[in-house]
Amino acid sequence: MREAIQLEVDTTYRLRSLAIGPDEDDCQIRELYRPFLLPDAFAADDWVAHQELSTALKMVESQILDKQQDRLRILVLYGSLRSRSYSRLLAFEAARILFRLGCDVRVYDPAGLPQKDDVQHGHPKVQELRDLSKWSDGHVWISPEQHGNLTGIFKQQIDWIPLSSGAVRPTQGRTLAVAQVSGGSQSFNAVNSLRILGRWMRMFAIPNQSSVPKAYTQFTSEEEGSRMMPSSNRDRLVDCMEELVKYTIVMRPHFDLFGDRYSEREERRLKALQK
Repeated sequence: MREAIQLEVDTTYRLRSLAIGPDEDDCQIRELYRPFLLPDAFAADDWVAHQELSTALKMVESQILDKQQDRLRILVLYGSLRSRSYSRLLAFEAARILFRLGCDVRVYDPAGLPQKDDVQHGHPKVQELRDLSKWSDGHVWISPEQHGNLTGIFKQQIDWIPLSSGAVRPTQGRTLAVAQVSGGSQSFNAVNSLRILGRWMRMFAIPNQSSVPKAYTQFTSEEEGSRMMPSSNRDRLVDCMEELVKYTIVMRPHFDLFGDRYSEREERRLKALQK
């Protein structure tokens, strides 16, 4: 029987952050896609800074930063336009964890994205979303559960991302973490649907997931920063983001390998014979 081995905590990584600093970051990207960032005066003492993440931090440092490779590129999508959207608040918390772990995190704002049709492919919000997906190494999808499933706002974001665009596949081979928020008791309908969507988009969904029940009780007031309060639900979110980073580090070097298919090789061979 295979024995589970507990990894040792490296205390030298306590309070360590591998986040992109303001001097290193692109100011336009920071303004457009990092609304989750906290003022420097608060970030160092924030709850995210105190999480024990030594294994993932060491992996990022040794396998990416020390080798001067590109940071992990993570796209975060959420599924509500409400002024106090709990899926957006959860997305921001997820983004803060990933940012501390050294990821290049970009949160897409779905406001202004048109209803899916076969006409508006050139719409700026459609092009922005597609370009972000092509850019990414992994995604985080967070949707509210409404009437037992994910919201239309979230679904139409995925519907606007094609399986292929010329020779580029905007989602194939990317890692995926899924989460949901609910107004009532804990449910898993939305995350189950997100997993189905991810499979159809040829993505690798990590085993862990987060489902936050009674989301209106899980965050502080707007005056207090709308932050997620301590709970097992918050711990699970940390689990998911840590796991996403680990899987993406392992899988990214083999992106082309996992995208290689017999059927597509055979199709190319037959086309070559016809020339």
